[in-house]
Amino acid sequence: MDINYEYYKIFYYAAKYRSFTRAAEALYSNQPNITRSVRLLENELGTKLFERSNKGVSLTAEGERLYEKVAAAMELIQKGEEELRAERELKCGSVSIGASETALHGILLGVLNTYRKEHPHIKIKLFNHTTPQAINALSSALVDIALVTTPADISTGLTAHSIRSFREIPVCGEEFSELTKRKITLAELAKMPLISLDRSTKTYEFYSELFLRHGLKFSPDIEAATADQILPLVKNNLGAAFLPEPFAVGGGFCKLDIAEEIPRREILLVRRTGKTLSPAAQKLCDMLISN
Repeated sequence: MDINYEYYKIFYYAAKYRSFTRAAEALYSNQPNITRSVRLLENELGTKLFERSNKGVSLTAEGERLYEKVAAAMELIQKGEEELRAERELKCGSVSIGASETALHGILLGVLNTYRKEHPHIKIKLFNHTTPQAINALSSALVDIALVTTPADISTGLTAHSIRSFREIPVCGEEFSELTKRKITLAELAKMPLISLDRSTKTYEFYSELFLRHGLKFSPDIEAATADQILPLVKNNLGAAFLPEPFAVGGGFCKLDIAEEIPRREILLVRRTGKTLSPAAQKLCDMLISN
């Protein structure tokens, strides 16, 4: 049977209130329209659903059985509508993010602080990824959005938006402080013990290409798994490193002045092209872009 959903909706309210008049009020309709729709439904089903009398209406046995099923369906529909309304108003919902460490410290933490204050009921899932891992997770729909740093290989079906640029600062331990009294070249830096993220990262790729453009080989003595590990290694005089600005804070290390220009890098917001985000994810994207 292909019966108009509106007939069942009208039947539900008429049965719920045991009154065509109250059903009409609930539906902002009128009693003749309610009566007509109920009769059409009865004709479609081939059975009588209501007993009519001077005292009002009551359900027949068939009507009671139908009402039991329709009421359950209407309650599910109403619950679904309420959940969608709550998500639209950001009273509930979730957002999942794949983020590199630099993107996390460079922009995401600050924006999340504001986001949580404004929308405390939104659940946040945060995954600490390298740039390739974050992009793969996004392509596989494991996260809603990705925040990564250049260089980044943006796959087909993904769209990237640059939301912030940042500098990386060459630093060394205090035992190498004599080098801070003058500019040094990349060639001199290449002779020092170097510390870097491991060779699977885009940061390693970035500096390999930078050194190569100057006829040098980038060959770190220590490869760290995370950016958080690099500064303690530097402070303990184990070598020199390039640190993103958000990490180059505090004391116990020295900043080096490099003669060659170090290109700025970008933090990218990446999402699936043409994919409609949930209201919670879209709001976070808007805040990241406006920030």
